[in-house]
Amino acid sequence: MLAGRRDPPLISYCSRATIFATRRPANPSKIGSATLSLKANQLMTYRQWSTRFAVLGMLWLAITPAWGASKEMIQLQTQVQQLQEQMTAMQRSFDERMGVMKNLVEQDTDAVNKVANALTALQNSLQKQQGDSSGHVEQLSGQIQSLNDSLDELKARLAKVSKQLEDMQSSQQSQAANQAQQQAQQQAMASAPPPDVLYNNALRDYNGDKNDLATQEFSDYVKFYPNTDLAGNCYFYLGEIQFRQGNYAQAAQSYDQVLQNFPSGNKSASAQLKKGFALIELGKQEDGVVELRRVIQRYPRSNEALQARERLKKLGVSSRSGE
Repeated sequence: MLAGRRDPPLISYCSRATIFATRRPANPSKIGSATLSLKANQLMTYRQWSTRFAVLGMLWLAITPAWGASKEMIQLQTQVQQLQEQMTAMQRSFDERMGVMKNLVEQDTDAVNKVANALTALQNSLQKQQGDSSGHVEQLSGQIQSLNDSLDELKARLAKVSKQLEDMQSSQQSQAANQAQQQAQQQAMASAPPPDVLYNNALRDYNGDKNDLATQEFSDYVKFYPNTDLAGNCYFYLGEIQFRQGNYAQAAQSYDQVLQNFPSGNKSASAQLKKGFALIELGKQEDGVVELRRVIQRYPRSNEALQARERLKKLGVSSRSGE
């Protein structure tokens, strides 16, 4: 028997029948019939449990794919909910700090007003008592100087508190903007199609000369999945579309994205070749020649190197520098 599992009712009944048999004699034929009945009932119980386990297994296999499909969406929704809770907590903390700072500012302002009033009263008193002894005048002058110092100190404190309040407001606004940006990115990622689907759609539209649609899809891919290997291909095809449209400056920048961020990708040679062509079209022949010579140097046996040699030959320039 398994630990923690209760005996089936039939086994309990068998135990009770055994105890009863030890207390009083029974008819052998009745004992045989009872034993056969118990075995039949026990076999039926085991079959019922087997059927239940089979049904539970089929339900588990049916539920598992649906649970796996929604797991990623649930995680994204959980992250968005956590960001919202963090923003609410930050707003609550900021409001509390703002209340404390405002109270401090009001207290300092009241203190400044009180000191200013006292200073005015002393100055009036000094004017009335100008005929008194010089010692009394010096005492009042010392008190006035002390009050002036206190006033300057309070003003400096008030300016410091105001600066801290402005810094807290600026920091809160910056954090709120970052949280909003992260939340927007999470929501955009949740609504973005899978990377392979997005890339295949973009490539299909590119081959179908649907340049505007392909540009949007390639741009979405590098936006949502910038660190994948296919992102380098997307930058290359964006450069190809721009080159076709005569936007040679933008094309050169797109090819340069491939060379800088994906130097070992399968589009590196083509990107360097087409960057050279784009620079030549822009009138930057010397820079274009440098790029074509790099293609020949880095990929000497490639088709791109052959095209680079042909273009240099048309320009009347050697394929090697210094010749």
